[in-house]
Amino acid sequence: MKVEIYDALMRRQASRRDVLRGTASAAALLGLSGAMGGIPGMAFAADDVRAQILKIPGVGKGSPTDADWQKVGELCLGPTKANVKQGEFAGVELTFMGLNNQNLHNFLFRGFLKPWEAYTGAKINWIDLAQADYNARLQQSIATGTVDFDILEMGAPFEGDTAGRGLLDEMPDWAAKQIEADDLVSYLKPPVGTWGGKTYRVTIDGDCHTFAYRKDYFGAGSISGMAEPPKTWQEVNAASKALIGKTDPLTGQPAYGYLDPLKGWGGFGFYFIENRATAYAKYPGDPAWLFDPDNMKPLVNNPAWVQAIQDVLDLIAAKAYPADQINADPGTTAFSQFLAGTGAMLMWWGDVGSSARTSDTSVVGDVVGFGINRGSNRVYNRKTGQWEDKYNEAPNMAYLGWGIYVTKQVSGDEKKRKAAWSAAAHLGGKDLSLWTSAYPSGFQPYRQSNFNYDEWEKAGYDRAYIEDYLGSNADSYNHPNAAIEPRIPGIFQYYSVAEDELAKGFAGQYKSAQETADAIAAAWEKITDQIGRDSQLKLYRASLGL
Repeated sequence: MKVEIYDALMRRQASRRDVLRGTASAAALLGLSGAMGGIPGMAFAADDVRAQILKIPGVGKGSPTDADWQKVGELCLGPTKANVKQGEFAGVELTFMGLNNQNLHNFLFRGFLKPWEAYTGAKINWIDLAQADYNARLQQSIATGTVDFDILEMGAPFEGDTAGRGLLDEMPDWAAKQIEADDLVSYLKPPVGTWGGKTYRVTIDGDCHTFAYRKDYFGAGSISGMAEPPKTWQEVNAASKALIGKTDPLTGQPAYGYLDPLKGWGGFGFYFIENRATAYAKYPGDPAWLFDPDNMKPLVNNPAWVQAIQDVLDLIAAKAYPADQINADPGTTAFSQFLAGTGAMLMWWGDVGSSARTSDTSVVGDVVGFGINRGSNRVYNRKTGQWEDKYNEAPNMAYLGWGIYVTKQVSGDEKKRKAAWSAAAHLGGKDLSLWTSAYPSGFQPYRQSNFNYDEWEKAGYDRAYIEDYLGSNADSYNHPNAAIEPRIPGIFQYYSVAEDELAKGFAGQYKSAQETADAIAAAWEKITDQIGRDSQLKLYRASLGL
């Protein structure tokens, strides 16, 4: 849906995982603050509001529409009304920059904020960006000093580029209380969202990549020949090769195995080679897997990363991917391929799990299962320079979740500043988060209260499915060897140039995986020197807790 079509409509007003393991992990997650009933709630965050919004439109009743988003936004206005008088922001105009991606993100924000605008009197103007354009647009605004937005949808990795440069407004105490920040899962609490001891972020998402797979591809007599879904990346590649030339049991079309995105996505595509690499490169007990914490030298061309790239090159050579996969970005692999019935396995952000059951375009909702990032039967120890033959797994905490940030543009106008933070707090509300976790939104569970299985079951999800889906998120968040990316300036400059070099490697412009990895490392060295090696090293070590 294009923005102009949306505006016209507005004018008219339209593994198989182990269930017990998932349950135990979610229980452990909730245990951070006691039983579900023990999580403090404000008077207006009543169970009836949560029950009402989960019935909009209802699981299995089609994709939500703008009318649904507006209903949810209206029902979740209680916290706003407790802090803002009706019409208090009359005459205020705010500019909001965020994603126009898969008809999600900004499109939903428009709907959620329509009743907020009607109540407060404020008006929001929108800057919509495709995911592939996001990094370049933000970096250009930062580099040229032309920040033209008051509110920004952004991920924590960019905090070094924004908060570190003094471009953000500090969150007021009343906003922190309104969003009930203590309800966040542990890995999204400070230092995430903070810089220099100050808080700048309203969290709206809890990013990690989880493994989704087709249960009808695995099991006794299945076309993969595997009794269980792959546990390791070695098995993923073996299964993908075994499926060449076979027929998909659901669609009758050609069967395919794992869906690697081979096209860049404005830096976001680098997370997908990371999924393979973390299993090989993230050694238990060692937080460093991107750079050497002693000198900021890239690790991206060590044997672990080379193996990850080689995995993809092997599947390209075997012709194991769908035709024209070289032009498939991550959005394609998730929404145009996997959910639409192409392919057996996918790593993606967790919201594929809710979309599988609540999106009109999904055909795999009855056959999809979930798990954490696949492991490896060997892991590279960067300190000894040797491979070790032992099982290793390292879930990829890709992007640390989207958040809403307020810029310094509003700092000199207290009325406008309060309006901006009120809009941000509305989008980051506790009840609203339940809806965005359960329905297609571009986001996944990120609060402890999002893991109440009973609420999801009452919404229409079956219990086993939810324990599987939510369990994969909880297992990833709580994993002792989770791969957490650093919040350092220029992180997406590194990722973007890595995508460019990977694309060349996948197209055969480099002679080997090692040559591809060496090209990435050389480009990363230039970025580090350009930004400042000493300052980057200091911030990198701090991000690792060293």
